[in-house]
Amino acid sequence: MTGHKLLDTLLSRPYPAVMGVLNVTPDSFSDAGQFLEPQQAFRQARRMIAEGADIIDVGAESTRPYGATAISADEEIRRLKPVLPEIIALGVPVSIDSMKADVTDWALRMGAVIANDVWGLQRDPEMARVVAAHHAPVVIMHNRERADANIDIMQDIAAFFTRSLAIAERAGIARDNIILDPGIGFGKTHDQSMTVLARQYELSAFGLPLLIGASRKRFIDTVTPSKPQERLGGSIAAHLLAVEGGARIVRAHDVAETVQALRVSAAIKDKR
Repeated sequence: MTGHKLLDTLLSRPYPAVMGVLNVTPDSFSDAGQFLEPQQAFRQARRMIAEGADIIDVGAESTRPYGATAISADEEIRRLKPVLPEIIALGVPVSIDSMKADVTDWALRMGAVIANDVWGLQRDPEMARVVAAHHAPVVIMHNRERADANIDIMQDIAAFFTRSLAIAERAGIARDNIILDPGIGFGKTHDQSMTVLARQYELSAFGLPLLIGASRKRFIDTVTPSKPQERLGGSIAAHLLAVEGGARIVRAHDVAETVQALRVSAAIKDKR
């Protein structure tokens, strides 16, 4: 299935698509090292697929905003090699969560079908070219080196996306292969993350599908103190509101509960 047809299929349904998170890293903020071993990763991928995940998002380098250990492209690929081909063989679309063009190129050649760049084509100068060459859909996420409580975060996101879309256009990435992600928890204060969720409808001006990843994010802890694995309720609340605001894809760690919440919500709305 081509990237364009894949997005058409995912975005044409009455309920949003769910992207299941699979981190094969030792230092993820929410499940550090839990799926580092290949067999653990396979089991988790199969479990998420059985629970209704539409996409499996595989990452081998932690992209958490603070305290992540940077690794080389070679090390990232080394972590992916034992797991990515087997997960792709399960038959559900796989996205590669990487900010490196070399890693993304390798993963797309292996059979991944979506590039998920937490720096929105603005960190690695080769990323846009690689995505264009593969004709792959790309998630362009907003990010900042550090949070700044004094800025209008929605203006900053809009300006960032404008720059990213210009890069994409110059590289030849088809506009209908682009998904926007405002980057909840990345380069934002906790209050700004909640502001983005409250005002995400403003991003509809871009005319592109929106992905929201609020799962287990730290802003939930500021409302109800909790560890990452204890934030299911807050994650679902944020994702339901995100869908109300126009999100067409949600990125979640807890797939079964998220799928159930989204489908029940859609069924109730259908009765209005």
